[in-house]
Amino acid sequence: MKRAALNASRRWCSGGVCFQLSEDQLMIQDLARKFAKEIIIPAAAELDKTGQYPHEIFKQAWEAGLANPHIPSEYGGPGLSNMDSVLITEELAYGCTGVTTALEANGLASAPVLVAGTDEQKKNFLGRLTEEPLKAAYCVTEPGAGSDVQGLKTKAVKRGDEWVVNGSKMWITNGGVANWYFVLANSDEGFVGFVVDANTPGIKVGRKEINMGQKCSDTRGITFDDVVIPNSQVLGKPGQGFKIAMKAFDKTRPPVAMGAVGLARRAYEEAVAYAKERKTFGKPIAENQAISFMLADMLMGIEAGRFLVYRAALEADAGRPNTHYASMAKCYCADHANKVAADAVQIFGGNGFNTEYPVEKLMRDAKIYQIYEGTSQIQRLIISRWLLSQ
Repeated sequence: MKRAALNASRRWCSGGVCFQLSEDQLMIQDLARKFAKEIIIPAAAELDKTGQYPHEIFKQAWEAGLANPHIPSEYGGPGLSNMDSVLITEELAYGCTGVTTALEANGLASAPVLVAGTDEQKKNFLGRLTEEPLKAAYCVTEPGAGSDVQGLKTKAVKRGDEWVVNGSKMWITNGGVANWYFVLANSDEGFVGFVVDANTPGIKVGRKEINMGQKCSDTRGITFDDVVIPNSQVLGKPGQGFKIAMKAFDKTRPPVAMGAVGLARRAYEEAVAYAKERKTFGKPIAENQAISFMLADMLMGIEAGRFLVYRAALEADAGRPNTHYASMAKCYCADHANKVAADAVQIFGGNGFNTEYPVEKLMRDAKIYQIYEGTSQIQRLIISRWLLSQ
């Protein structure tokens, strides 16, 4: 199935509570599942070993219509719904969450443009991603400002019809491969969000960071040294940047949460297969209640997490506020993925601690879900503030 075959927005259900995907959604899911099985999984171990960015896989995903599903059709994208997009994410993450993060980074960078960009900005910056297999990055986090976004130090100074930006960003996914960045900076008028070409003079890309997991994802520091950005590349108005940056998470946290579901499902299935095969004391270890209960807990959480993501995605598709649902999904699925991966390693025993088996990679890859796009603690803060406001 090529990109044109996915070129439509679809609803999950026409009315009431529905637990069945449409034929079109099943086709999307099957395409992504086949891509993960045939393209991602065979390459995942080597990518984890070398840390090389998955350029070729990215290109193949782009050609198949699995990249940039969030971009509307008027800007050349598939124009899929949030619900459709998370179906893709789960399957790709089942294959490798490092590859998935490389693909999903475009969604995070694009979200502020979708939230506040002018038609011209959308045609320019979103259009690039659909015309070629290009990447983009979301430059907000700084060495001293992760969860505390309002404490960021990057400064933008207005100078006529231009802005001059100085500061340093850190832990930027796709930082070294991006064609353009979304950048959040502070100014005398409040926070300002920009879209800026990566080759703009004064932008310096740092070394690739060697992380614990998701090693093929490109993570770097980005420095802005007297970077001149025209006023035409400001998203919204000066002073709106923080709200724009945070609003983007309502769109991106559901797919991130679903990435955790995909990883958890992979760890669960690996654990089930191993537990059925591995024998101790004359019987498969799956027949021991201690093991079977661990597997049961894994599956319960995966199913619960998946439907929590569906709820967050559907609320967004319906145009309703989904911030607390997105945070619930991100927090729950991230925490559960870490538990499932750790329990899978435990079920594998000594083999689980060895790189010849897949679950040790899953355990390493899982941890970042509790950190990026808002830590699990920040998600609980958002949820608690919401519930106390009701």
